[in-house]
Amino acid sequence: MPKSIIMKATIYCQSCSMPLHNEESKGTEKDFSKNDEYCRFCYKEGAFTNPEMTLKEMKIHVKTQMLKMNFPESAIQNTLKKLPELKRWKNKVRKYELEEGDFA
Repeated sequence: MPKSIIMKATIYCQSCSMPLHNEESKGTEKDFSKNDEYCRFCYKEGAFTNPEMTLKEMKIHVKTQMLKMNFPESAIQNTLKKLPELKRWKNKVRKYELEEGDFA
C-alpha cells in the first residue's frame, strides 16, 4: 500500500511574495506576536516597514533581490506578475502600473 503524501501549502508574504516557511520569516504585530500574512522585511511591529512604497517600487525591489539570489528570469517574471494580486496591492493597483512591460 503506498504511503500517503501530505503536502503543506506554502504561504507567501502578501506584500512581496516571499515564502513564509517558518516563524522567523514572519513579520510581527505591535505586541510582537507573529503575523501570518507578511514577512519580517515588509511588516514589523504592526506596520509596513515602507508604508509609502508603491507596487512599481516593490516590483523593482523584488526583481533586484531575486537577481541577487540567482533566480531564473522566468521565475522572476512569474513572481512580478503575481504581485498585483497580493493583499497589500490588490485594491491599490493603478492602471498604469499594470501596463505591459511595466514589470521592472
